[in-house]
Amino acid sequence: MTPEAVPPLIRRTDVTARTAREIRQAELEAERRLTVRLRVTAVTLAWLVSVSLALGWGFTATPGSPPGGAFTLAAVLVVLLPFVAAVIATRHGRVWLGGLYVVLTLAMVVPAVIIARAAS
Repeated sequence: MTPEAVPPLIRRTDVTARTAREIRQAELEAERRLTVRLRVTAVTLAWLVSVSLALGWGFTATPGSPPGGAFTLAAVLVVLLPFVAAVIATRHGRVWLGGLYVVLTLAMVVPAVIIARAAS
């Protein structure tokens, strides 16, 4: 045989075999990512629905009653719930997602001030 026709030797270091512990850790990590994604999605949907309902409740107040309670609730929720999602994501190791929700929280400060002024 010529040297070019000889197949290369396969060494133990060339083969990647995952241990049972590595497989279990990968499964736990996938489960953790799914749990975080579901929790953050639930908080985001609750945020969208609750702020919309509170604003609608404030706008449909009777002419004689002050709409302050609904607008105050909306102003608090518009900042609080994205912050909650940021905390959930960051505590579970999803730093980029947590950072995204921190930026969203900071962006919601201006609408919260506008909504709070509508309450007065």
